Amino acid sequence: MTERKTRTKLVHDGIRRSQYGELAEAMFLTQGFAYPSAEAAEQRFLNASDDEFIYARYGNPTTRMFEDRMASIEGTEDAFACASGMAAINGALTCLVKAGDHIVAARQMFGSCLHVLKVLQGFGVDVTLVDGTDLEAWRAAMRPETKVCFFESVSNPGLEVMDVAGIVKIAHEGGATVVVDNVFASPIFSRAVELGADVIVYSATKHIDGGGRVLGGVVLGSKEYIRGPLETYVKHTGGAMSPFHAWVLLSGLQTLDLRVRAQAANAAAVASAVAGHEKLARTVYPGLMDHPQHALAMEQMGSGGTMLALDLKGGKEAAFRFLNALQIVSISNNLGDAKSIATHPATTTHKNLSEEEREAIAITPGLIRISMGIEDGGDLIADIKGALDAA
Repeated sequence: MTERKTRTKLVHDGIRRSQYGELAEAMFLTQGFAYPSAEAAEQRFLNASDDEFIYARYGNPTTRMFEDRMASIEGTEDAFACASGMAAINGALTCLVKAGDHIVAARQMFGSCLHVLKVLQGFGVDVTLVDGTDLEAWRAAMRPETKVCFFESVSNPGLEVMDVAGIVKIAHEGGATVVVDNVFASPIFSRAVELGADVIVYSATKHIDGGGRVLGGVVLGSKEYIRGPLETYVKHTGGAMSPFHAWVLLSGLQTLDLRVRAQAANAAAVASAVAGHEKLARTVYPGLMDHPQHALAMEQMGSGGTMLALDLKGGKEAAFRFLNALQIVSISNNLGDAKSIATHPATTTHKNLSEEEREAIAITPGLIRISMGIEDGGDLIADIKGALDAA
């Protein structure tokens, strides 16, 4: 059979059917598994196959379906599902380092990711933060003890696009593992594996669910890494995904390509419609020609993605007036949902950063992050323009 296309993989890959031949993915809502004999239990703990399970914290048939489907569409050898996106980030990084090791990371990233790096520093891991868009800064930060280079392929919330291939080259020359948080790119626009990244991390809570229903995360990479240090760390520290959440996420995957492409089309339409508005200091969208990394975004993703940012001239007061005037777009801190969502990062997702830290990554008091949904594009443009007028 020829290689299946992404939409086909999203519906069919990884499926495991019971003796009943169910069409939909089955939910195995169990924390444990029974063995036919004591000898079988001993053998399974010694060397379980892909279709043998021990305990839900170690693995589950429903969870394994989700992992296999994700690995298939991302193009990696294996995947491990985690309880949340942050559990995935924590596991992906922590299993690779020990006291005395060094991580180089982009300073432009989600506040909780920065917090994980601070926790690792408390355990004796040295961390250097660099401007993720500056390849020379990455090169200058590398040391003999550098074990990991970590960044978001598109930064949250500033939508700066990192040169994945360029960072990979620098990291691999120094013997470091490249860990990419790929949430804003989504699996649909991802080329991180093709560009040489070693480990890909998603918050499945975002585009993969797409309905704002459950938490989840997934780490993807080589079988040696996933079933070695990563699985060992996550299963013993309790960050594994529940089978119910895996079952919900399998459903979300079936429409992922359709939703993400519709969201990206809406983001491009809204960005174009409001660019240059008198109330805006900046309209930030990688799909716009004036974005500093527009060419890189098109090369790496083939799209501007589903996210945009609006920087209102009037600061926090204008931003709040804008948010409170929205009629269709919801105020929330999630993203990747079928519903459009607006967030004020300075007072929510990045509020724990100092003013200087926010300034360093262009989070101004007037910045609004918008995750575009699948509503009618004309309705969204009217809603956002109306809110800008109110601001």
